[in-house]
Amino acid sequence: MYRTLIQPALFALDPETAHNTMRGLASVANLPAVCRMARKIYHVSDPRLAVSVAGIDFENPIGLAAGFDKNAELLGLWTALGFGHIELGTVTAQAQPGNTRPRIFRLARDRALINRMGFPSQGADAFARHLASTRAKIPHLPPLGINIGKSKVVELDMALDDYRYSFVKLAPLADYVTVNVSSPNTPNLRQLQDRERLSELLSALNSCNQWNRPIFLKVAPDLTPSALEEVVQCCIDNSIAGIIATNTTLGREGLTTPISEAGGLSGAPITAKSLEVVRFLGTAIKGRLALIGVGGIFRGEDVLAMLAAGASMVQVYTGLIYEGPGLIRALNRYLIRFMDTHGCRSLSEAATAWSDIRRVA
Repeated sequence: MYRTLIQPALFALDPETAHNTMRGLASVANLPAVCRMARKIYHVSDPRLAVSVAGIDFENPIGLAAGFDKNAELLGLWTALGFGHIELGTVTAQAQPGNTRPRIFRLARDRALINRMGFPSQGADAFARHLASTRAKIPHLPPLGINIGKSKVVELDMALDDYRYSFVKLAPLADYVTVNVSSPNTPNLRQLQDRERLSELLSALNSCNQWNRPIFLKVAPDLTPSALEEVVQCCIDNSIAGIIATNTTLGREGLTTPISEAGGLSGAPITAKSLEVVRFLGTAIKGRLALIGVGGIFRGEDVLAMLAAGASMVQVYTGLIYEGPGLIRALNRYLIRFMDTHGCRSLSEAATAWSDIRRVA
């Protein structure tokens, strides 16, 4: 039904209007009766799907990437659709509108998006009040991550205080916090991936982490291998829980759609690039950090490739737009079928089996 009715209707609208239309359904989607019905249709349960990452137990390895639900408006729906975790945001300390429209561009032939949203956010204070109220109304939520970024008006030299404000406000409401220093749509933000600045930022957040929330770092797919190695060492030195790889890319390789819009590219064209970064990080990390793979996840094979490359979990965003709400169910069912076929008792065994099959092929 999604592909034949809902997607054509949404794709007839400009991308941000379509996204806002979905947001407008939040009040209906969060109704208990709607959630119960959706859960019966979409939820998949199998103990072999369970993973434990950074001391947190997840029912399955499929998470919602940050950016889809910036204001925690659809928590009931995401839970009913069977996500193993939900990452909210990006949230900035100060309220800000983001960049001017148009700022999302749909590349349907490539199954991709370009966005230059620029962190539109209601601000950490308003977000915290809303999330506290919402969490109290929706039982049995999966683990929640909150992704925090720099306010646009804040100079880079003042970024530490800006991130720290958001962290202190939001960490008590989160199961983990992701530090976003890799969006291409906030001027100079990616400079915070430089080792000295990054170390200062992560140290500052650790110093105020009285709740002992796991901290993850989200990195860009455009970093050089040497820069990635520095990021890994910086995370280890500052006792960071893990890395989320990757954010959107500034590259435009492999596109069939002619487009010259600025912004970060996501979707199928970055599947290989994100996997390459995850594979590199998996080798560099050597089990010392957790790793979450994101970027171009559309098929069960994409999930297994990420797990085999060293990720413990994955996140989806653009795939959800093109494949619809059944994507999470389809990915989890694929993993179950693969484990049944190859006699795997866990996702780690499935990743090993996938690697063996690919090596022979």
